Amino acid sequence: MAATMVSSAGGLLAMLNEAHPSLKLHALSNLNNLVDNFWPEISTSVPVIESLYEDEEFDQHQRQLAALLVSKVFYYLSELNDALSYALGAGSLFDVSEDSDYVHTLLAKAIDEYASLKTKAAESNAESAKVDPRLEAIVERMLDKCIADGKYPQAMGIAIECRRLDKLEEAITKSDNVQGTLSYCINVSHSFVNLREYRREVLRLLVQVYQKLSSPDYLSICQCLMFLDEPEAVAIILEKLLRSENKDEALLALQIAFDLVENERQAFLLNVRDRLSIPKTQPSEPVQPGSVELDASQNENPTAPEDVQMTDGSTASNLNVRELNPSEVIYAERLTKIKGILSGETSIQLALQFLYSHNKSDLLILKTIKQSVEMRNSVCHSATIYANAIMHAGTTVDTFLRENLDWLSRATNWAKFSATAGLGVIHRGHLQQGRSLMAPYLPQGAAGGGGSPYSEGGALYALGLIHANHGEGIKQFLRDSLCSTNVEVIQHGACLGLGLAALGTADEDIYDDIKNVLYTDSAVAGEAAGISMGLLMVGTASEKASEMLTYAHETQHEKIIRGLALGIALTVYGREEEADTLIEQMTRDQDPILRYGGMYALALAYRGTANNKAIRQLLHFAVSDVSDDVRRTAVLALGFVLYSEPEQTPRIVSLLSESYNPHVRYGAALAVGISCAGTGLSEAISLLEPLTSDVVDFVRQGALIAMAMVMVQISEASDSRVGTFRRQLEKIILDKHEDTMSKMGAILASGILDAGGRNVTIRLLSKSKHDKVTAVVGLAVFSQFWYWYPLIYFISLSFSPTAFIGLNYDLKVPSSVNISKGQS
Repeated sequence: MAATMVSSAGGLLAMLNEAHPSLKLHALSNLNNLVDNFWPEISTSVPVIESLYEDEEFDQHQRQLAALLVSKVFYYLSELNDALSYALGAGSLFDVSEDSDYVHTLLAKAIDEYASLKTKAAESNAESAKVDPRLEAIVERMLDKCIADGKYPQAMGIAIECRRLDKLEEAITKSDNVQGTLSYCINVSHSFVNLREYRREVLRLLVQVYQKLSSPDYLSICQCLMFLDEPEAVAIILEKLLRSENKDEALLALQIAFDLVENERQAFLLNVRDRLSIPKTQPSEPVQPGSVELDASQNENPTAPEDVQMTDGSTASNLNVRELNPSEVIYAERLTKIKGILSGETSIQLALQFLYSHNKSDLLILKTIKQSVEMRNSVCHSATIYANAIMHAGTTVDTFLRENLDWLSRATNWAKFSATAGLGVIHRGHLQQGRSLMAPYLPQGAAGGGGSPYSEGGALYALGLIHANHGEGIKQFLRDSLCSTNVEVIQHGACLGLGLAALGTADEDIYDDIKNVLYTDSAVAGEAAGISMGLLMVGTASEKASEMLTYAHETQHEKIIRGLALGIALTVYGREEEADTLIEQMTRDQDPILRYGGMYALALAYRGTANNKAIRQLLHFAVSDVSDDVRRTAVLALGFVLYSEPEQTPRIVSLLSESYNPHVRYGAALAVGISCAGTGLSEAISLLEPLTSDVVDFVRQGALIAMAMVMVQISEASDSRVGTFRRQLEKIILDKHEDTMSKMGAILASGILDAGGRNVTIRLLSKSKHDKVTAVVGLAVFSQFWYWYPLIYFISLSFSPTAFIGLNYDLKVPSSVNISKGQS
């Protein structure tokens, strides 16, 4: 028998007006089956069907059926809000497992709606009870279905978006591979959770789940705890591993320490180090009076392992002799190793050895640059000194300077300051001999030496560069040097050096010393003081920022305002939405220099997040602000927001790179250089190529520097355009008719291409995808060289050696290593 063809729903619609409930039920059931084809006709009877749904005398099942039918009609009419509202009324008849466009669309709408309501409730601290329980039921059914079907990534995605941490935990614990699921969840939380506070909640949950596992992944736990800024918890884990009888667990503790150091959070690492307990002593005979006091004094002394040896025989006879357990001797040995790692000294020493022994820089390039630069052109002369420092960063090789002392001696005033400071880049990480290396140039005593103040100021800046982010041993000397001089050039160098050495430590005493310099209202010293305050307070979101902002409004010196603007931006580093109030205040300021600082505040607060709101704001200022400085910086700032997704940057700034405004084009070039640094990204190179031959000199300069940043550590074999670019640089440098700005860009680009003896790259993210604080801050301050050339040296902070260094238990590099070439 042939199937009956239905040509109209009119008959069924008429049955809806019948008095008998069974006829209405028959009509609703059939209309539900026909709605996909006859929804235009059914839509004329929506009021009738709605009245059936609202009729409380009607059977519950029939009311739900009516709601489902109305929902489908509204779906086809593209009224998704109404469609969802009636789908909620359909209760269990709305089947979340049904594979249809209708169900998929409404589920997406339901999840978006639920996530939006939960977010608003969290932000306003309102009761979550205000969420429609029917909506919650649908989302829960969807989550349960995903978990039951083994679709754990989808379940975790929905749970995170909907702020259902209970369901997130359920999805993780029920998955087949809990460790893998947790790793995936950490990546998702960093990539897609835009609100910092909520991300912390997610990470806290992940730490709890990790700790419940039979064999916890301590490496991941400690990374999460570092993001949560919980040094006490990290110290407890490290100490537990160090005290373990299992040697592998002790090695794991050392590896965790190395991974934490890679994120360059000095204050956090020192906090962890100081919380590790000292080895316990035990009495060799019954405790006698007075021994308790000895215990207390030893516990206060962080160097107690050395102090347990008695030097005074008489004291030993009066007090009971104390000695270490054998297990405590092992712990003491391991503790010494891990403290060396956490202070950064071990990593720095290994990198220093590698860079020195593998230095492949080509002195012929520098010789060519030197010969082509006219002596009377001080800009290019200084650029050559900068290029040499960058080319030999961290290698300790200063051959070029020693062979050209006569040429170097022609540098005067600030050029002399820069030349001396360049030694700090070359010897970066030489923590043990840093001060003795710079001794000939340092101020001699409180009265000041007979040397040039420019050399002395440069030497103090160099000490900061040598000890950048590892300044425990030099901070006091720099403070003394700062407080004992009234010469603004020396103050300038001391402030920069102190900011670098105490990066992110938020030391109140140092802050007060720098603030005193700021309040002298000296333009030269004040600019460095403003930047230094920011370096000191980086990422603390300190209330000091409002104090700095007030002074920026009071002073008349543009240099001080600019230094403070950048300093304020540094204080909100990584604070995301927490910094919005300050950002709003700065970006609405009448002073263009403070608006310019607001762009940096946006860039650093949302660094590496690819946050849509931040990108939108920066693009708005890039095309609407009346100040060219602000527009240039707004475009440049996109590079900092997007460095975690470098492939996005060329696409976003491509139109801006063709702007009529040269400042915007310059910003686009550096944005690509910053976010795509060291990637060799083909799209980035293609975008920068036309800008290297721009009609405006400073755009060419920016494009050349950005191209070098993108191409650093990229060989000609992997991209033939590297060789073409090197030849282009040589041509620009040798061309006597080339303008100074372009020539300077080419000289600096030559240094960056071969940075660190051709053994370093620019890396803003660690292996664990956390931001490297020092590197990001270094590039942010480096980009200020537009106004002040000595800040070029800050680029050295972003350099990472491209070496894989394997160590044994004694933290020594093995003499021979067998590498398996088998397929994994």
